[in-house]
Amino acid sequence: MTMETLPKVLEVDEKSPEAKDLLPSQTASSLCISSRSESVWTTTPRSNWEIYRKPIVIMSVGGAILLFGVVITCLAYTLKLSKKNVSILKMVGPGFLSLGLMMLVCGLVWVPIIKKKQKHRQKSNFLRSLKSFFLTR
Repeated sequence: MTMETLPKVLEVDEKSPEAKDLLPSQTASSLCISSRSESVWTTTPRSNWEIYRKPIVIMSVGGAILLFGVVITCLAYTLKLSKKNVSILKMVGPGFLSLGLMMLVCGLVWVPIIKKKQKHRQKSNFLRSLKSFFLTR
């Protein structure tokens, strides 16, 4: 076998399954794109709205549901309605109260978690830049 015939022998038919194994894989880039978390590869700064949007929405919806539960519960105890309607309002009102309070508290707890994560990310970026500074010299 000569050097000229070696590449022809090693060539694989493009329709064969071996050719698919030799194709460059793009799983790393596709995983980062489809990931729900922030991509490691992008370093674009995000605005405060982009960072705190979800907790603000959760707190707003939770507050609205809580307020709705308060109104329904108050109506159940102040209005003179039929027994059936009063019993339904007395069951539904506290349900909305608890659901709204739960969502409000989840949003309130989410904010310090995000702040801690941002602080950790800033420290990590700082340490990474220090490491690259000292390793390049």
